[in-house]
Amino acid sequence: MDPTPEEILSQADVERLLAQVAEQETSTTIVRSDGQKTTSAGAEIQPYDFRQPAFLSAAELRKLRLRHEVFTRSLAARLSMYLRLEFGLQMSKLQTMIYQKFLDNLPNPTHLTLFKVEPMRGICILDVPPKLGITIVDRLMGGAAHSVNLERDMSDIEVALLDQVVQIILSEWCNQWAQLSELRPTVLGHENNGRFLQTASHDTVMLALTLEARVGDCLEPMQIGFPYYTLEPLVQQLNANIEATGRENPTVDNGGLRWNPQLNSVRVPVTAEWEGLEITARDLTQLQVGQVVKLGAQCVNQVQIRLAGARKFTGRLGTRGKNWAVELTQVHKS
Repeated sequence: MDPTPEEILSQADVERLLAQVAEQETSTTIVRSDGQKTTSAGAEIQPYDFRQPAFLSAAELRKLRLRHEVFTRSLAARLSMYLRLEFGLQMSKLQTMIYQKFLDNLPNPTHLTLFKVEPMRGICILDVPPKLGITIVDRLMGGAAHSVNLERDMSDIEVALLDQVVQIILSEWCNQWAQLSELRPTVLGHENNGRFLQTASHDTVMLALTLEARVGDCLEPMQIGFPYYTLEPLVQQLNANIEATGRENPTVDNGGLRWNPQLNSVRVPVTAEWEGLEITARDLTQLQVGQVVKLGAQCVNQVQIRLAGARKFTGRLGTRGKNWAVELTQVHKS
């Protein structure tokens, strides 16, 4: 049966229908808490994976990344001095993931160190591949740090030697937070398989730090996992300190020098002296208590003020109340 003229769509009708379909595909109906329905563009809605929540904002993750970059450089220098050999470290990943996924990503077998950061709660995990661990132990025993391929678990003696390096790693990480909180690392035990670990619930959010470690000809990744509730107090203190600094210094000249508030409590020795008095060695040896040494009148107006031994000001001697004082009259920029 042929369609009637009313049933035949014109080109304009076809384009209008296609536009309606496209609009429906790009819009989403939103049901609010009060039951009302609204329509919003699909581009305004971002997907959220509840299986892997991001408990850190982009700004907080950036602050943590900067702090862990400093930790990586400091640890590399410290281990290089300890092993008397260049120890290369590079941060490759800093991401959040759930506890179960963190365990699934661990190699098997491996060498896991379970540790706690006092006074924080939660158990953290340090993963050192056996190949890297045995290479470090070989260096501690006087070897050349050639990568060792051994298909076996580490012995108790090797674990004890490697724990010396583990303590350096953990203490260096705690030192990065010394300005916010006094942290103390405590090693709880060791495992060689992460499949059966139960240090946290399977859906606990973890911050996973991956470091590429190179010593000798051995290149292996190290991983450190921190539960969310371990880092939460530190992140809160970090945010509070930054907000307080912003309130104290609302306007900062980016082109000038910035004062480091950590220098506020540094003690600097200040001395006041004048030059021009000359005396022979014989007269110097004959000086006794009570004798008077005559000074020129101009010395009073040429008192040199030194900060930590460096001349910075010239002043005029006088008194203020019951104390001797020096009025600054000239600044030396050198």
